Amino acid sequence: MRTPSSRMRAFTALAIMPLLSLAACNSKPTAIHPDDGDDMKTAVANAAPVELPPSISATKTFRCKDNSVITLDFYSDGKSVGVHPKPDTRATVAKADAAGQPMKTADGAYTVSGTATAASVDVTMPGKDKQACDSE
Repeated sequence: MRTPSSRMRAFTALAIMPLLSLAACNSKPTAIHPDDGDDMKTAVANAAPVELPPSISATKTFRCKDNSVITLDFYSDGKSVGVHPKPDTRATVAKADAAGQPMKTADGAYTVSGTATAASVDVTMPGKDKQACDSE
């Protein structure tokens, strides 16, 4: 009579291993309760409301007294503006504490006074004095 080879014995042992591991599992069903495991429930309930960033309400191009051109993105909150000192550059955002006040960058490099509906604005840029800029 022929005995199974060592390969066949190894194959059989490998085939039985997953079945043995499943036999050791807990057969009780898992109960899921809505109140269990939510460790952030209180934090979410007490969190301050989320305020979305303002959208761009208008983009206008202005020509300043020194013949430079500046593009301004006026935001919907009425108290911030994106300043593009050159075409196709990333905006530097200037903000005011309240609508109608001059908008400034944190480092004070840019200051803008005016609104999206105004025909002209006053702008201060790095290395330049305050100057009036008219819409094109």
